[in-house]
Amino acid sequence: MTDHSHDHHNRHAPPSFGPENGDTALLLDLDAEVFHEHLTELTAWLAEIAGGVRRILDVGSGTGTGSFALLRRFADAEIIALDMEPHLLTHLRDKARDLGWEDRVRTVAADLDKAWPAVGEVDLVWASASLHHLADPAHALRQAFTALRPGGLLAAVERDGPPRLLPDDLGIGRPGLENRCRAELDRRHAATMPHRGADWAPHLTAAGFTVEAYRKFEIELRPPLPEAAGRYAQLSLRRLRNGLTTLEAPLDPDDLSVLDRLIDSDGPHNVLHRHDLTLRSQRDVWLARKPASAPAADQSTGR
Repeated sequence: MTDHSHDHHNRHAPPSFGPENGDTALLLDLDAEVFHEHLTELTAWLAEIAGGVRRILDVGSGTGTGSFALLRRFADAEIIALDMEPHLLTHLRDKARDLGWEDRVRTVAADLDKAWPAVGEVDLVWASASLHHLADPAHALRQAFTALRPGGLLAAVERDGPPRLLPDDLGIGRPGLENRCRAELDRRHAATMPHRGADWAPHLTAAGFTVEAYRKFEIELRPPLPEAAGRYAQLSLRRLRNGLTTLEAPLDPDDLSVLDRLIDSDGPHNVLHRHDLTLRSQRDVWLARKPASAPAADQSTGR
């Protein structure tokens, strides 16, 4: 999953947060660690509906958050991981090797807004926090439909933005620091990611799928939190701070000052030292079936 924090798909991300310093890969890995119980619950529900799954296509795989959760759930399955970032695919392959799963993982570099490479017919397409980043998600859904075997399932997982982290009363002279920061970025994203927050059921139906199930997951992780949560919060806020520097109208200086103290690794107010963090997130999941009567795709070049 991607959102995360799977936001590596966003071509408008600030250049200071990316492959040159490994922030993106680390944030995705921490997201997987912090929210692993949610992923376990989600994949258990998915397995009840999906039936037999041997080949999975992870669309916008990042560092493999979804891939590895699915490999744990479907013990006989193999994964084809698609992503446009080669450094993230390298990271995913390294993790697969460390887990002893290199024979179950194949990585393919692909721009999801273009024609997808032929990968062979699959039983399950997993698209976590990736569809809303695409310029033409309808094209991606048609490609997913083609890749699936008749009767195969697509899981579209989206969330309401990055997880909330900070107490609501935080701020100099006025509460709501995090809400103000995210509202500013949401205004920018409204133009660059118009499909964020969409109801994907009509899009899935238009692509030929039958929507079989929908579920909203409300996640709230309260103290005491694992050590990884503090590192995840620090990196998430650093990404938030970097995004705010790209705005035409900068945020209030007092708010930026508080953010700087929260992410300052050497400062006493660093978020790593706080004991009042609560991680709140909302995930929406649509499960959609390719009709069993649909003709099989010509995927003869896949393995």
